[in-house]
Amino acid sequence: MITFNASSPPTSGSKSTTGILQLCAAMLLIPVLDVFAKLLGQTLDPVEVTFMRFIVQTMLMAPLVIWTRQWHVPDGTLGMQFARGVLLAIATVCFFAALRHLPMAEAISIYFVQPLILTALSAVFLGEQIRRRRIIAIIIGLLGVVIILQPSLVIFGLPALFPLGSALTMAGYVTITRQLAGKAHPYQMQFIVGFTATLFLGAIMLIGPIFEVAGTSFIMPNTQQIEWIIYMGLVATIGHLLIVWAANNAPASVLAPFQYTEIISSVILGYLVFNDLPAKSTVLGVSMIVVCGIYLFHRERIANQQGR
Repeated sequence: MITFNASSPPTSGSKSTTGILQLCAAMLLIPVLDVFAKLLGQTLDPVEVTFMRFIVQTMLMAPLVIWTRQWHVPDGTLGMQFARGVLLAIATVCFFAALRHLPMAEAISIYFVQPLILTALSAVFLGEQIRRRRIIAIIIGLLGVVIILQPSLVIFGLPALFPLGSALTMAGYVTITRQLAGKAHPYQMQFIVGFTATLFLGAIMLIGPIFEVAGTSFIMPNTQQIEWIIYMGLVATIGHLLIVWAANNAPASVLAPFQYTEIISSVILGYLVFNDLPAKSTVLGVSMIVVCGIYLFHRERIANQQGR
């Protein structure tokens, strides 16, 4: 899940190349996290799987925060950092719930409408201007989502909407991340987001069963599942650190098109592990989404160069 800062400073060619390689490594690695989440989701509820994922991330990030002495939270950022944690928790629960029902390729394809939603949210909350060509790109990208959703809704039912919910909340998460750019250290932000998500999801698992909320029960994982949980948290932490390092080495407008390599990894792993292949409608729909997403980042780069 990408958390680029759109206003990244210009960098040298060698640093940009390093950033691109780091991002590609992250995008090829993160679907491994989805594989473990899908395996765990066969017997554990999505909230519990997400809770475990963030516990491991928090434990892994704590020593790094202490080592880099990033325990001081800048004034005025704590509330926004907590909000990031809640939004990321919801986004992850929605996506893991989708993986429980949908093939990985379908889930990630629908999720990639997120950059289009982010562009719309940036206009509302960050005051960014959206010109006619961007509006057209957003509409075409949403049509791509409709093409994917139509057969998916017929086959999988309402769970096909879970990736859309993940995209919506993730867009809000990235919007807040952009507001925090330059105010808090990325390591601190990663730790606080994991800690907040853990508390939020832990509270849901305590309260949910009282009110008989589906998907909030806790089942003690067996030895095999504990191993998967550790691998899932480790992959998530490494993948997101690679994204942070990539964003420090290259501008967002350079990195953005390479995030779609995640789709390639998802298709390959989905086939190798679960014997799933994307439908023709998914290939068409995701092609429309990717083209529109790349176009929007291209227009954003031009706007940044022109100072507007």
